[in-house]
Amino acid sequence: MRPNGEHSRRGHTRAVHDDEPTLVLLPGLACDAEAWDGIAAPLSARWRVHVSDAHFRAATMTAMAERLLADVRGPLVLVGHSMGGMLALGAQRIAPERVAALALLASSARADTPELLRLRGEAVAMFEAGRVDEVLRANLPFALHAARAGDADLAERYLALVRRAGAVQLAAQNRALMARIDSRPLLAAIGCPVLVVCGDGDLLTPPEQAREIAAAVPGAQLEVLAGCGHMLTLEAPERVAALLLAWLAHAAPARRPRVT
Repeated sequence: MRPNGEHSRRGHTRAVHDDEPTLVLLPGLACDAEAWDGIAAPLSARWRVHVSDAHFRAATMTAMAERLLADVRGPLVLVGHSMGGMLALGAQRIAPERVAALALLASSARADTPELLRLRGEAVAMFEAGRVDEVLRANLPFALHAARAGDADLAERYLALVRRAGAVQLAAQNRALMARIDSRPLLAAIGCPVLVVCGDGDLLTPPEQAREIAAAVPGAQLEVLAGCGHMLTLEAPERVAALLLAWLAHAAPARRPRVT
């Protein structure tokens, strides 16, 4: 079954208006609905699924969160990968009463360090100079698990996914990340069920950052996926889908969605 509602490659769907929870999948930096291939379909057997493209339609993390909340009415279960996890935390901060559960995959609650700000600034300058592929290929070893270094098909799929966003979006979304707040002081106040997932070989948001979130959020569940790097939704979609389904069965049980 396809996610409920018509959506574009980037995932924008019509708003929904009833009181059934909507499971919102939030892609990472410059990623679109393809990042959730192999995950959205199993989830949509039990949930109404919306793949957000709010990060393509606003200039700041707060504005993106406000777009997300306006796009999908009613209670939400937010599942965010990387930048999408940061966006999920932003939406929960703005409207905690609407967020029934949170799953944060390969994400972080930290703001950028001075070193990361410098590196992102250099990347933005290169994007704006038309050197997109140069940046993306240099980043490839950090995106995928070291054991997958020889997987040319996976590497090309990742590159095509991010390349499709284009230089303007790559620069804009990096700028939004550079300006984000440190969410760590807010974690203890989260009252909904939270799942934190990371790959054991993630070099961009290392396991220590996942453990930091799980330790700060009351009752949070932490899962570390062996053999996965930062792009775990591409590297192990079946394992991610199974993990989410098992967690959701207890965290936010849902009826099979109606077809509308």
